[in-house]
Amino acid sequence: MVVLGGGLTGLTAALALGRAGVEVAVVERASVAELVSAPYDGRVMAIARASMRMLEALGVWASIGPEAQPILRIRVEEGGVPVRVHYDGAELDGGPLGWIAETRCIRRALFEALEGLSGVRLFAPAGHREVVVDSVAATVRLDDGRLLRAPLLLVCEGRRSPLPRRLGIRCATRSYGQIALVATLEQERAHGGEAVERFFPDGPFAVLPLPGRRSSIVWAICEERARALCGLDPAAFALEVEERFGDLLGRVRLASPLWSYPLLLVVCERYVRERVALVGDAARGIHPLAGQGWNLALRDVAALAELVVDRLRLGLDPGSLEMLRAYEAWRRFDGFTLVAVTDGLNRLFANDHPPLFLLRNLGLWLVERAPPLKRLFMRHAMGLLGEQPRLLLGQPLW
Repeated sequence: MVVLGGGLTGLTAALALGRAGVEVAVVERASVAELVSAPYDGRVMAIARASMRMLEALGVWASIGPEAQPILRIRVEEGGVPVRVHYDGAELDGGPLGWIAETRCIRRALFEALEGLSGVRLFAPAGHREVVVDSVAATVRLDDGRLLRAPLLLVCEGRRSPLPRRLGIRCATRSYGQIALVATLEQERAHGGEAVERFFPDGPFAVLPLPGRRSSIVWAICEERARALCGLDPAAFALEVEERFGDLLGRVRLASPLWSYPLLLVVCERYVRERVALVGDAARGIHPLAGQGWNLALRDVAALAELVVDRLRLGLDPGSLEMLRAYEAWRRFDGFTLVAVTDGLNRLFANDHPPLFLLRNLGLWLVERAPPLKRLFMRHAMGLLGEQPRLLLGQPLW
């Protein structure tokens, strides 16, 4: 198999297939040294319960877990309004709802795991100048002229990959008109393992707990306001955070630089074509407000890896159109649902029209007072609903 993209999704796909004895080539433009030793870029990942089970089955959670912060509770609210919804892991089985881990920690663990797999080759740094697909295989021509040929090509290059369009897959894109400001805070008050999502008319603001008295913030805000905030000195920016969150965190200070990432919605019409599967953000890139982007990608990886490995065991073609259509059917509803939910919530809370204001706060009030509905939402966020691939159940493929 050939995996295009050496980010977290591509590396996890290579690890899942490699652990099952499948030969994999990973093509990545950056060098391994650049990826492993890259400076902190402020990004963290929310890891759902099912995703943790998958990482455990792949042998990397032992490295990630000690550096991850358990999420014990989640609070969702609208700024300036006392109505809110509390999700508490104690209402289910008492375990964490998920974990927050720095991207660099996850990447390091994945590279360490891949080093021990002789069947996985990393072509990095290496770009690809051409991809040709026929009824038998996909052929990738690298920038240095080398050819890689495989029965299946996994596109894991993220939402800005030009390859789906080049392969004839139509993709709809739309700028959110928002920029995500990301930073790490040190705070006066302990977070107690609580994650908070607070909605404002100009965009949602999430505070995600990290080990110690630290939190990661993801502040999605309109572009004009984001540029103004990026121009502030650290002390002035910290005051802006305190103004948004009142005394929730106590006094805060920036413990890292401030990074900014433009937000883009991407939805591909199809996830597959002959000998090609789109995985993760390459298939659809969602708004970060629910923290589900990488969990969605891991569900793609788990489903695709299971289908590939099962067909290989039966001596069948692992990249056949039949297999690819099964993968698309398995993953399309989940992907479409999260696109609709995240995009819809962002639009709903950005609208100050009085009837909508009343409607959304009535919705929060009703959910808070409906324990069965809250438990359903928690199980969905934890990745515990629907047909589960074996990896998400913590079961190996091999």
